[in-house]
Amino acid sequence: VGKKDHNLTDVFRQIETGDLVKYGLIPELVGRLPVITVLEELNEEALIEILTKPKNAIVRQYQVLFAMEDVDIEFTPEALKAIAHQAIERKTGARGLRSICERVLQDVMYDLPEQKGPSTVTIRATDITGETKPDIEPTDGAEALPAGDAASLQSA
Repeated sequence: VGKKDHNLTDVFRQIETGDLVKYGLIPELVGRLPVITVLEELNEEALIEILTKPKNAIVRQYQVLFAMEDVDIEFTPEALKAIAHQAIERKTGARGLRSICERVLQDVMYDLPEQKGPSTVTIRATDITGETKPDIEPTDGAEALPAGDAASLQSA
């Protein structure tokens, strides 16, 4: 019979107050903890909901920020999955979602003021993984400007 694999959450569910004292917490502190509970790790689906569902969701914040520059930003479902997957890989959970988005959108946000006219930015999974960079696509006849090219325009 093989040894059963336990994930960390299952192990934490079995913790009792005596275990905390054995680990090194003083009994006076443990006695003041009325409830010991365990939080489960967030899965991909939960992280995607955190990105999109709340009133102050990260995706909504970027949509408002980009709208100030007359730019629509869209995240494909695959991009949202890629963001969640990176947060799981890095073991940063929900706190890591913003830093992943900021890394991907940094060049785009820098280039937005250079854009003339309304535009659209579509974030794809390959943009999240670093294989490609997001492009600013013009709408209604505006000039196209790929992310990261503002510096080359200024030197011309």
